[in-house]
Amino acid sequence: MVQTFLTGLREGLEAALIVGIIVAFVVRSGRRERLRAVWVGVVVAVVASLGFAGFLSFTARELPGNGEAIFAGFTSILAVGFVTWMVFWMRSHARNLTADVQGNVGVALGGTAFALAAASFLAVAREGLETALFLWPTVRAAGNGAGPIIGAFVGLALATVLGFLVYKRSVKLNLQKFFRYTSVALIVIAAGVLAHAVHEFQDIGWVGGAESFFYNFSFSKTGWFGSILKGTLSLTPAMTWLSAVTYITYLAVTLSLFLRKPRAAVIPAARALVDA
Repeated sequence: MVQTFLTGLREGLEAALIVGIIVAFVVRSGRRERLRAVWVGVVVAVVASLGFAGFLSFTARELPGNGEAIFAGFTSILAVGFVTWMVFWMRSHARNLTADVQGNVGVALGGTAFALAAASFLAVAREGLETALFLWPTVRAAGNGAGPIIGAFVGLALATVLGFLVYKRSVKLNLQKFFRYTSVALIVIAAGVLAHAVHEFQDIGWVGGAESFFYNFSFSKTGWFGSILKGTLSLTPAMTWLSAVTYITYLAVTLSLFLRKPRAAVIPAARALVDA
């Protein structure tokens, strides 16, 4: 539940900030009557993201035999690659995020309502589809039950509220620190998702070593110790040697590169909201 909550909070706030940037730009341009087109694009993007999440779940359930495990494994690898790219992209391009979004919306603002709705859709859909792609294997890796799904929805709901409060200047949030810390959390979660993908392939016999455990605390799977492992380090109560090596290698390499890079300013992305 903790992993999905943090994922929903981080990804949801990114989307909320982008919506806030678009709305603030349209308002400052004196074109409030065009906000309806913006909200149409945003709503369609949200629906498309939910539809994509449903497609992933439906496809996995309907695949015969080992198809679900194979689909989950490859989807997990794709999601980890995408979220890793996103984390580093955000740190390198956050300074220009406001200008990029405003530039695209500014062009559309001078055109038809459909063009503005399409620009809003594209800006939000990227975040939404990315969220769905990463949340699906994260929920699967977190285990059965409603907890992971509830965590994701709570995180998304809180992100929506925070985004609105930042836009209204009702709350001050250090976005640079927020995105830095949540990026580290996403990297840890991604390491667990990647290790889970390896485990999926081991279960179906594509990769050996399924019975060679680095550690095995399966007796704590439903207890407090298993919850701590999953909630803090995105670890399963039992992990094979190959899964452990995958987890440790990804975590060590990615974190070292991420923490070594200079901080990219995220503040300009919020400044557009404050100046509205």
